[in-house]
Amino acid sequence: MDREKWGEQLRKNQELFIGESTAFRSAVLIPLVEVEGEWCVLFEVRSSTMRSQPGDICFPGGRIDPTDESPLFAALRETHEELGVDSDTVEVLGPLSPYIASPSFVVYPFAGIVDYKEIIRSYNQCEVEEVFTVPLDYLLDHEPYMHPVMVNPAPDSNFPYDKIRNGTNYQWRGRKIEEWFFEYGNYTIWGLTARILKHFIDIIRK
Repeated sequence: MDREKWGEQLRKNQELFIGESTAFRSAVLIPLVEVEGEWCVLFEVRSSTMRSQPGDICFPGGRIDPTDESPLFAALRETHEELGVDSDTVEVLGPLSPYIASPSFVVYPFAGIVDYKEIIRSYNQCEVEEVFTVPLDYLLDHEPYMHPVMVNPAPDSNFPYDKIRNGTNYQWRGRKIEEWFFEYGNYTIWGLTARILKHFIDIIRK
């Protein structure tokens, strides 16, 4: 293999970041709905019977299956499964930047316009406890607040300290992540959902 082949292989590489092909990949849809003449963002409250994150506030979405032809396909499929919305009726506005929570976990968000009446008639109550909306103007006018969280590496007991300089005295570098919070009535939107929501609001505010 020579330099021309190296360049060809590099140009073929489509990964957004190192580890994307082996990461846990999810996709979500930010549903924009019109309620009584006002544009709103719709959220789900996960059912309390769900094994993963019961009661959390989220956007419709989930893991990208091997059979999904694209992240957008997965987001629309999950929206159909959770909210009962026919994928053909969603007006997809476009993608947002992927949210890379870690090298092993990435979320691909999309925004789209959905028929609110279709949702409230047919959402999956086994997965979704309730749905609620927040006016877009409210989100544009009210800033979220942020709390920093320190994340520190914790190597397992078999980590080969004998292979690295300073061994067990190696100074691991922690990192700070930002946890954002939106308040609306009795609802607190935080975590991954808030991070994606903030990115969306920042984009449309421009």
